Amino acid sequence: MRIISTNSAPDAIGAYSQGVVAGNLLFTSGQIAIDPDTNKFIGGDISAQTKRVLENISAIVKSAGTSIDKIVLCNVYLKHLSDFAAFNEVYAKYFANDPPARVTVEVSELPKGALVEISAITEKTSA
Repeated sequence: MRIISTNSAPDAIGAYSQGVVAGNLLFTSGQIAIDPDTNKFIGGDISAQTKRVLENISAIVKSAGTSIDKIVLCNVYLKHLSDFAAFNEVYAKYFANDPPARVTVEVSELPKGALVEISAITEKTSA
């Protein structure tokens, strides 16, 4: 097992790692729309938050030596399922070809009042 940590993604705000490599898989912790330069929640609408979250995940997988093209599963937590269409429009830009499997659920609350949180499992060719 190897812990992944990068300054290009927000610092962990609890007892967890940004990512963990186990075997040939990378597991990212759930990301919300925190700017890694300031470690502050950016707020904004679902589109802005989704973009920031996917940029954070991209930074973590890149730091682990892989890319979002290798993501095999995303777990998506939306504060409002009514935001699904706007969320999906941004999400689809990041996964235009061969998108990963995905779980999307509505939840009652997310940290810092976030509208979206995403975690990912990514294939890695070497541990």
